[in-house]
Amino acid sequence: MTEETPAPSRLALVFKKRREELNMTQEDVARRVTERLAPPKKLTQQTYAAYEKGKSQSSKHSTIIADVLDLPIAVVLEANLPNGFKPIESASRSNASLIAPHLLVWDEKPPLYDEVEVPLFKEIELPSDSGRSEIQECGTVKLRIGQATLSSMNISAEKIICAQVSGTSMEPVIPNGSTVGIDKSRKTLKDGDIFALSHNNQLRVRILYRLPLGGLRMRSFNRDEYPDEEYSAERVKSEAIVIIGRVFWYSVLR
Repeated sequence: MTEETPAPSRLALVFKKRREELNMTQEDVARRVTERLAPPKKLTQQTYAAYEKGKSQSSKHSTIIADVLDLPIAVVLEANLPNGFKPIESASRSNASLIAPHLLVWDEKPPLYDEVEVPLFKEIELPSDSGRSEIQECGTVKLRIGQATLSSMNISAEKIICAQVSGTSMEPVIPNGSTVGIDKSRKTLKDGDIFALSHNNQLRVRILYRLPLGGLRMRSFNRDEYPDEEYSAERVKSEAIVIIGRVFWYSVLR
């Protein structure tokens, strides 16, 4: 009795379609991914082909494959949403805040080989009962992110800051309490990618899209409760919307 091969995953189908649009072979993808991995790690053409065909239902290199294919990370995250989940103007509200130090701070022993220390940011309430806040640096935290991993993604440890997502706007992909890593060196808006931004000095994490004439669309994964927000270039300026950096990593504690 012959065992049937499972259908390819949603993400594998997205990768295959994009690869063909770029006129790339499976060997091209495997080679470019391998170039970004720390030796002796590699992705072979056979392994990638098995993933596209459905013989493998997941790939530990999916975020690097997406980058090689010039796809935003949101594509990877949305492809892993539960079946039937529908990712769709609400008032501006902060959805990121201080990373609780006990989540990521390790003891004061010598740092591990794959440990980097990065700035910690939070919103500080201003005096005079104004209800206003300001994003400020507040100490540092130590993260266990391998230097080789950062190098493969062309990210410098000196450009990383962190925040903690609060609320349900990015559920179920980035749940309440998730820690996100932000690359401050990447502020160029790429449609469908996830960014941290300052909005009237509120710290927010959203999927961003460009609109004509310099406008901006903010999108949540939980679009049923948090519909898209659209801002003209004038509102972007008047409401002090500034991109802090691209979210390249997140960690979930449930």
